[in-house]
Amino acid sequence: MSDAPEEQPIQQRKNGTYTEVSDELAANMQTGWADTELPDLAPIPQAEQTAARRAALSARFPGERLVIPAGNLKTRSNDTEYSFRASVEYAYLTGDQTEDGVLVLEPAEDGHRATLYLLPRSNRENGEFWLDGQGELWVGRRHSLTEAEQLYGMPCKDVREVTAELRAATGPVRVVRGHDAAVEAAHTDKVTAERDAELTTFLSEMRLIKDAFEIGELQKACDSTVRGFEDVVRVLDRAEATSERYIEGTFFLRARVEGNDIGYGSICAAGPHATTLHWVRNDGPVRSGELLLLDAGVETHTLYTADVTRTLPVNGRFNDLQRKIYDAVYEAQEAGIAAVRPGAKYLDFHWAAQRVLATRLVEWGLLDGPVERVLELGLQRRWTLHGTGHILGMDVHDCAVARRETYAEGTMEPGMCLTVEPGLYFQADDLMIPEEYRGIGVRIEDDILVTEDGNRNLSDGLPRTSGEVESWMARLKG
Repeated sequence: MSDAPEEQPIQQRKNGTYTEVSDELAANMQTGWADTELPDLAPIPQAEQTAARRAALSARFPGERLVIPAGNLKTRSNDTEYSFRASVEYAYLTGDQTEDGVLVLEPAEDGHRATLYLLPRSNRENGEFWLDGQGELWVGRRHSLTEAEQLYGMPCKDVREVTAELRAATGPVRVVRGHDAAVEAAHTDKVTAERDAELTTFLSEMRLIKDAFEIGELQKACDSTVRGFEDVVRVLDRAEATSERYIEGTFFLRARVEGNDIGYGSICAAGPHATTLHWVRNDGPVRSGELLLLDAGVETHTLYTADVTRTLPVNGRFNDLQRKIYDAVYEAQEAGIAAVRPGAKYLDFHWAAQRVLATRLVEWGLLDGPVERVLELGLQRRWTLHGTGHILGMDVHDCAVARRETYAEGTMEPGMCLTVEPGLYFQADDLMIPEEYRGIGVRIEDDILVTEDGNRNLSDGLPRTSGEVESWMARLKG
C-alpha cells in the first residue's frame, strides 16, 4: 500500500467535480477506457436458496417494510480498514458480500418486492474512479447494477439513494440493527428495538435448519480444515523452533488459499495454554512431550465455517497420562455424537458427554461420587468448563439470538449442524489435583450434521482415537 502523501487520492470536490487536478489531466482520465461490462452473467450458485429464504421472511412479516444492511468498513487504524465481512443476515438473504449494501423488502400485494441497494461502478466522468479513496482504481472493480441484477436475481439500485428513500417511506418497518448507523437513523421515529429484535430472532431461527447448499458449503469447509490440520502436523518441528504462531500462520495459509478466511481466531494452544479455552495469543513455545490443542476452521468463500479441534502430542506419541485423559474425552465425544439424532432433545448430547467425563473423574479419585450427585451439583465443571457444543453455520456460534425454546430447549431436526466438543482442562495452578495432571488440556471437536436417520460427521477426515492420531501423525511426519 502506498504511503506517500502525494499519492493519496484527492477528496475535495467543487460543483460536483474534483479539484486540484489540471483540466488536461482530468480530460485525459475520462477517455480511452475499454467497455468492461460483463454480459449474460450466470446467477450465483445459491440464488435459488436466497430467493426461497426471502420468500419465507416475507411470509412471516406481511405488510411490513424489512431492511437488512450489510454493514460498513470499520477503521483498523488511522486510514486503514479491517477486511470487510458482510452481516450474516444480509449475506444469507442475498449472497452478496460487499460493504454498504442494503436489502429492502417493500410490501406488495403478493408479499414483498425485494430491492438490493449497492454501490455501482465508479463514475468516470467526474473522476470518482481514480480520485476517490473507494474508487475502482484504488480498491478494484465493482459489479455494475445490471451485472448485480443478473447475479442476485432481483432489482438493484444505487445505495446512495437508500437513506432518502427510507426516510420518505411510510408504514411499519423493521430493521436488522447493529450494522449500519445511517440506515438505522433513517427509521428513528418509525421503529422500536423490540420489533427489530423479532426480525433478527426470526432470521437466526431460520438458520437452525441448513438447506442443501449450506450443507455442501459446510462440507467444503470441513474438508479444507482437514487439509489445514495435515499442514500443521507436517511443520511441527518448525513450530518447536519458533512458537505457536508458526502453527497459526500455517493453518491461515490453507484458509486463505482454499476459502475466504479463518472462521474465527485460531486457538493454537501448546502445553499449559491448552487449558485456556480461548487461547488466541498464540505466542507461546511448542515443546516435545507436551500436547497441542488446535481449534481452527476454514471459512468458505460463501462464509460458512468449520469448527474442529484435535489435541495432538507434539512429538507424535501420547504418554500414559495424556493417553488416559485423551481416551476419556474421546469416550465422552462418542457418547455425545451417538445422542445426535432427529427427535432427540437438543441438550441430550451435552449430558451424554458430561456423564462420561463425570464418571471418569470419580474413578480417578478427583471427585467424590456417586456420579448422579456430581452431575446434579455440576461438580465436574471445574474441569469440563463449557457446554459440549453449539449450532454451526455462517457464524461459528450460529443462530445465537434464536429463542431458548427453539434452540437449547428445542428438538433436533434433520439439517441442523452442530459441534460435539467435550474437553478436560487441568489448570497449572490447580491444587485440588495431583501434580502430574496440571497443565494438561484435551478437547476433541467434530462438526455433526443431523440426518433423517441419525447423523453424519462432516469432519471425519481427521482421526479421533489416540492410536489413530499417532499413526496419522507418523505418516504425515514421514
